[in-house]
Amino acid sequence: MISRSWELTEDELRKLLTRPFIDQVEVSTTFNQRTQAVWGEPLSPQEVVARILGQVQDRGNEAVIELAAKLDGAKLTAETLWVSEGEWEAALEQVSDDFVQALKTACENIRHYHEQQKPQSWVTVETDGIVLGQKVTPLDRVGVYVPGGSAPLVSTVLMCAIPAKVAKVREVIMASPVGKSGTMDPHILAAAHLAGVDRVLKIGGAQAIAALAYGTETIPTVDKIVGPGNIFVTLAKKMVYGRVGIESLAGPSEILIIADQTADPRYVAADLLSQAEHDPEAAAILLTDSEQLAEQVESQVLEQLEGLGRRSIARLSWEKNGIILVCRNLEEAAGWANVCAPEHLELCVANPFGMLHLIRHAGAIFLGHIGCEPIGDYIAGPNHVLPTNGTARFSSPLGTEDFLKRSSIISYTEAGLARFGPGAIKLATVEGLDAHANAIRVRLEALDKK
Repeated sequence: MISRSWELTEDELRKLLTRPFIDQVEVSTTFNQRTQAVWGEPLSPQEVVARILGQVQDRGNEAVIELAAKLDGAKLTAETLWVSEGEWEAALEQVSDDFVQALKTACENIRHYHEQQKPQSWVTVETDGIVLGQKVTPLDRVGVYVPGGSAPLVSTVLMCAIPAKVAKVREVIMASPVGKSGTMDPHILAAAHLAGVDRVLKIGGAQAIAALAYGTETIPTVDKIVGPGNIFVTLAKKMVYGRVGIESLAGPSEILIIADQTADPRYVAADLLSQAEHDPEAAAILLTDSEQLAEQVESQVLEQLEGLGRRSIARLSWEKNGIILVCRNLEEAAGWANVCAPEHLELCVANPFGMLHLIRHAGAIFLGHIGCEPIGDYIAGPNHVLPTNGTARFSSPLGTEDFLKRSSIISYTEAGLARFGPGAIKLATVEGLDAHANAIRVRLEALDKK
């Protein structure tokens, strides 16, 4: 499990620290068997998603209801696709007061952080009376996708919906799957209520993405879809992009920790496992300049695994994607961290702020021994919907800006056109766009006649 940077070639290190993209993920035998059972023939994930999108686009609610029954076991009708007012009220009565208080605290911190991100409209008056500026406008309607599964991901609701509300999006629609009961976990609905979600759809998977992108008889089209999901959700978002906006293509979770001899091996191991328990495909990586710490952390991981409720998942993840790499020094570790461009990066070193300038690519950066990754997942305030699979090289966490769009403002005077028009005509002429040039030329000719 422990590797040493000086024993590997650069190509081997790059391969060790980079993750496969979504279109490179290999499907299991179990997946092939399930597609055979559900669809009557073996299909790739891309083929499954394309079939689902086509059915929803062609048949609307009928397809959505059929797919919810076939894939999730949910018995829904056109009238029960949406969470009712009674279901909202019942959910709020079923959750505990301390859970609601924790939600309120998280909401307050997340809202405060995202308020600081709001870009502003602006206007400047240039020479000759030219007016240039920017108009910032919120999106009209967004869809928030919240995965189903064994545990209610209440934090995902908050992280996706609150920035949209801070941006003043007119309507936020949440979609999350229900099973045979046809009801949604009350904790999810309580979180949606406190986060300001306007309506909730009881559907998940690629069919939910299709419904939000294309619209049906009773489900309106949204302008943007945000939120993580499994490979089907991610591929569906990829396929509908362009018809609607998306924030990212989420892959399995990942954490990279840079630690020195001052780090507590118990803390480091616990933080590595906090991501390993997400998914067998999740990655947990430690880069350190200390051989002793590397050995202690490896021992602690194996010890702590035994006490986890999701130890089978965490063990699979650790065995498949767990990495401990001893580097020559912390500077080298930072260099390889930038190659990985991880979703979460912890700097568990004596002087974390002194290392910050070395980090170029990471979704979220945690400084020091106390501010661990899970505190960022739930309550610190910054968003936990982060770029994965190395996409932190060019993308950012979900934020208020994702729910806003910018329009340019341009107002010209006659003096301004006389000053800059000839240059624009020259550029248009070089591009062979005569009509572009003429639109400016006729105005300049009119000015000359005055």
